[in-house]
Amino acid sequence: MENVQNIPIDIQTSKLVDIHYFHCLRIVEDWQEILSLYEKDNAYLAEVASLLSRSVSYEGPALRKQVAKAQQQQQDLSRRELECQSSSADLRERYYAACKQYGITGENVARELQALVKDLPSVLDEAGRDAAQLEEHIRLYTVFTNFVSDWSEQVLPLLSFVQKKGNTTSYEWRTGNPPVVVEKPVMEEAPADTVTEETEDEGAIDWGDNPVEIEVLDGGTDCPEGVARGEDALTILENPQSRAQFIDELMELETFLAHRLAEMGEEADVVSMNQFQLAPSVIQGQSREHMQALQGVVSQLLGRLTSLRMQHLFMILASPRYVERVSETLRQKLKQADILVLKRTSLAESRQKALEEQARLEPRVDLLAKTTRELQKLIEADISKRYNSRPVNLMGVNV
Repeated sequence: MENVQNIPIDIQTSKLVDIHYFHCLRIVEDWQEILSLYEKDNAYLAEVASLLSRSVSYEGPALRKQVAKAQQQQQDLSRRELECQSSSADLRERYYAACKQYGITGENVARELQALVKDLPSVLDEAGRDAAQLEEHIRLYTVFTNFVSDWSEQVLPLLSFVQKKGNTTSYEWRTGNPPVVVEKPVMEEAPADTVTEETEDEGAIDWGDNPVEIEVLDGGTDCPEGVARGEDALTILENPQSRAQFIDELMELETFLAHRLAEMGEEADVVSMNQFQLAPSVIQGQSREHMQALQGVVSQLLGRLTSLRMQHLFMILASPRYVERVSETLRQKLKQADILVLKRTSLAESRQKALEEQARLEPRVDLLAKTTRELQKLIEADISKRYNSRPVNLMGVNV
């Protein structure tokens, strides 16, 4: 073996240098001795079997586990990408749906909302003019109330006033005389929608904990005679107190008509027939179809004043700060949508890295499988040689 270690080698070519025949013969003999020692007691076979066992039991499963992990990461990231895309689209859809409820496009929320408020007086005046159709409704309710009870006060006073006078100023409703001068408060112009830097986390959600501040206008009771100022300068339907009373009286009238309609739809009983035999002709002469038409007029007017869009406009009219609040709430939806878009981009990058990791591992798996098959063939051939070349197959050797 010492001769083997002392074999002269050319450093530049890494090849054996030409040596004497007898010296070479001695080297071959030493090499055969090495092989003989390696094959003694089947040491070589044990080493090959150890390599095969390690490949099948540890290296192969570990590599395949890493490949499976990379594939699972890609599936999870793809699913989260779709979720981000869907959530982002949903937030944008909700943003535009909310804008549609307000009756705006969403280009500049604050100014569009204030533009709607500027048109609100004409909308309320139109509702006041439509109240003129309620003369028959109010008369029927008044006659019915006087017939079934001893009520002596006027029913639906504010509704009756608007039916006759229209949507006049609160001053005229309070004093009975039209004002000479009307001094309405001026609403401040809202700034354009701008995106400001946030110090909070980008993913923070606005839960709406901040209360809405309502500004109450000063009353005009101390103004000179004939001058409508503050709340008195507002029309009946602009003034929160009188508008609430007007809506309450509308609901009272609608409830009465709905109840009468239900009574007329029931089977006639002796008690009801006897009770209304002495009723005024305006009550007895009502048909079910006509009662439905009367109720429809009241319900339509009430629906216009109590719609979600009108409620928001009334809030804006009561407090300019509500415009800022609504604008910020709507902006949060767009901001969250943009955050989800950025998150989707980050997930796509992570998915690409997982794909590259899979591409790096799969050739190693293939190489290990090839090496394992070669080791398997060597073992099978060696064992077969020991038993007169009988076929030998190793089972369960899979990477």
